Amino acid sequence: MAKAALKAPSKTEVLNHIAEASGLDKKDVAKVIDALADEIKKNLSSQGPGVFAIPGLVKIERKIVPAKPEQKGVPNPFKPGEIRDIPAKLASVKIKVRALKNLKDMVA
Repeated sequence: MAKAALKAPSKTEVLNHIAEASGLDKKDVAKVIDALADEIKKNLSSQGPGVFAIPGLVKIERKIVPAKPEQKGVPNPFKPGEIRDIPAKLASVKIKVRALKNLKDMVA
């Protein structure tokens, strides 16, 4: 009989495991998780510094990608000799999440 595929734990399972390990009530753990999410939102917003780190685990950064102008008559790298037009792209905001050393060591 084949093993069932592993899947990520649900939010409820995570809350249950943290509550069990810490000895706190599930409602208190949920409040802490919500407070962490609010803190991340505040720091990554346009008024915040644009960086948030969960010490030893991850660093989350907001990156502003500038607008790109339209380009006409660009050679197509996939079909030599063919010319193509590249449409303009609006400015956007991207989120970059980097694993820190402690997290990498947990997996290795």
